[in-house]
Amino acid sequence: MNFNLSEEQNMLKDSVERFVRDEYDFDSRRANAASDLGFNPKNWQMFAELGWLSIPFDEAHGGFGGGATDVMAVMEEMGKGLVVEPFVATVLMFGGLLNKSGNADLQNANIEKIIDGSLQGAFGYLERQSRFELADVKTQAKRDGDNFVLNGEKTVVSNGMAANKVVVSARTSGDQCDEAGITLFLIDTDAPGVERTSYRLMDGQLVANIKLTDVRVAADHILGNVDQGYTLIESVVGDVIIALCAEAMGIMQKLNTTTIEYTKTRQQFGVAISSFQALQHRMVDMFMAGEQAKSMLYRAVCAAESGADDLAKNIAALKVMIGRNGKLIGDEAIQLHGGMGITDELDVGHYVKRLMMINTTFGDADYQQQKFNRLAHSE
Repeated sequence: MNFNLSEEQNMLKDSVERFVRDEYDFDSRRANAASDLGFNPKNWQMFAELGWLSIPFDEAHGGFGGGATDVMAVMEEMGKGLVVEPFVATVLMFGGLLNKSGNADLQNANIEKIIDGSLQGAFGYLERQSRFELADVKTQAKRDGDNFVLNGEKTVVSNGMAANKVVVSARTSGDQCDEAGITLFLIDTDAPGVERTSYRLMDGQLVANIKLTDVRVAADHILGNVDQGYTLIESVVGDVIIALCAEAMGIMQKLNTTTIEYTKTRQQFGVAISSFQALQHRMVDMFMAGEQAKSMLYRAVCAAESGADDLAKNIAALKVMIGRNGKLIGDEAIQLHGGMGITDELDVGHYVKRLMMINTTFGDADYQQQKFNRLAHSE
């Protein structure tokens, strides 16, 4: 099987690598994350000019028509720089839902604006009680003539404060945890009844809780079909998990490289600690953990590109491997750096925090292991 990137994909990867190397040092990243929006709008416009925001969209909408491999190439390099600009939230989640919704009017009205950088989006799927269950939805949508009236709250909405529009899941029929009966609505964030509260996560990224009180949404602002939103959510979330795991792969590579470089300069007993065999063994374990994770990432990407029947199982296995091996690499990186590894001034701790947040997004390693077991036993 050929795992080499095409010429176009290598060019795309190289362009992101150059941006991270030349214009996204650690201090710049910290300043971007601490800003009111949680990212730098100038960088976002640069992403648009470079064509990165068009990658997953169909050519009919002005997109690049890229697949999972193209997204992986971008996200891996973004992970190395801990890029905080909302590529996942706006392009892959919000844009992914629009791209797969089948609603031509909404696609025509919004996708080009995502591509040119003028539209920020978000996806509100989590609620206080739902944890990792995408079907656990209490938010209600009641039909009122040609409109629906929404009441409820969405939590931990990535890019929720900067978003001009947000897609939210709401229950139009069925019980709280039923997969059937979920509908996706596109809402303007400045619509009457929408209230947003911002806060920062452990990795410094800005998120929001979005409260909906009698928010009226026209029926033509539904993504997909009424009561059938869960299938669309599951498809897009699968794509996003692969992208997040590619980001984690970039982080793990960066931690491995940084740790090796540090051990070559840190001295004890008059020699570099990289010469100590016990520490060499630990760094080899870190390297092997990264290679294992990379193999699972390639397998999942190939399954996504080919539309394999066992795609869901491959994604679950990938998330397990990234969660567990990411923890090993993060823990060892901190230990080998010593006490300074967890200080705010050093980038190592920030990379580890981001790995921890990726692990808990859309189900941690234990949750995904249980999902993998269910899928494997159902075959």
